[in-house]
Amino acid sequence: MSMLAVKDLNKRYEKFHLKDVSFSLDKGYIMGFIGANGAGKTTTLKSILNMVKADSGKVTMFGEDFYENEIEHKQKIGFMFGGTDYYSNSELKKITDVFKRFYANWDDAVYEGYMKRFKLDRNKKLRELSHGMRVKYSLVFALSHGAEILILDEPTSGLDPVARDDLLELFQELVEDGEKSILFSTHITSDLEKCADYITFINNGEIIESTSKDDLITSYRMVQGSAKDLDGIKDCLVAYKTNSFGFTGLVKTEALKASKSLNVSSPNLEDIMIYYAKREGKDEEFTV
Repeated sequence: MSMLAVKDLNKRYEKFHLKDVSFSLDKGYIMGFIGANGAGKTTTLKSILNMVKADSGKVTMFGEDFYENEIEHKQKIGFMFGGTDYYSNSELKKITDVFKRFYANWDDAVYEGYMKRFKLDRNKKLRELSHGMRVKYSLVFALSHGAEILILDEPTSGLDPVARDDLLELFQELVEDGEKSILFSTHITSDLEKCADYITFINNGEIIESTSKDDLITSYRMVQGSAKDLDGIKDCLVAYKTNSFGFTGLVKTEALKASKSLNVSSPNLEDIMIYYAKREGKDEEFTV
């Protein structure tokens, strides 16, 4: 069952255009949303939630049009965009008392459980928290009202490696029963290799791939060879980088030509993201 379906979402700014963004997420899975800074991740997530008004497109959640049922559906969504920067001089317990009133299914026991798990002191003022602790406090809100889908923008940003690993384990726990789904953006691709089932990759406002993590990785190959080898494969490469020994490039597996002189290996998610970003001409070492 599809928990979230995005179809032909468009949003145009003066210097950026979100172009026909489409992807879907089934119940019980974790989807990582990747792309370089400025690729359109946050704009997409905010457009999905109508926090930014899309120019066109359709968003379906729980089998219904989201924009027509926005208030009802937001009761079933946990979302987080950056740290919590409001009411910096207020104690956490006072901030919670205000915001919990917006959710019909707010669960104090769940809230207290996550506060304890994240080692958050309700009597502390927000300004006394580190950036990482503010991120955790934002997550407590997203997790404490029975949300069926979590939409999180850079939830692991600012967390140390141990805290990030704990959070990824929590994500996996949340989807174990097959009833919840998680969509989260990140530039830390190693996080996704630990927990994501699906990857949606956006570059310059356009979706490059939206598929299972394993299928995405197997659909690309890294190739290395001499300058002579490059002449025969250049047109097939997504992008490549030259060096004193020859070149290293990214190629679609289906476009790879058999060659005994090429060294072929599997890329990781970071390789794929970097080479697509470089093809936009941001680095003179790369050529397309």
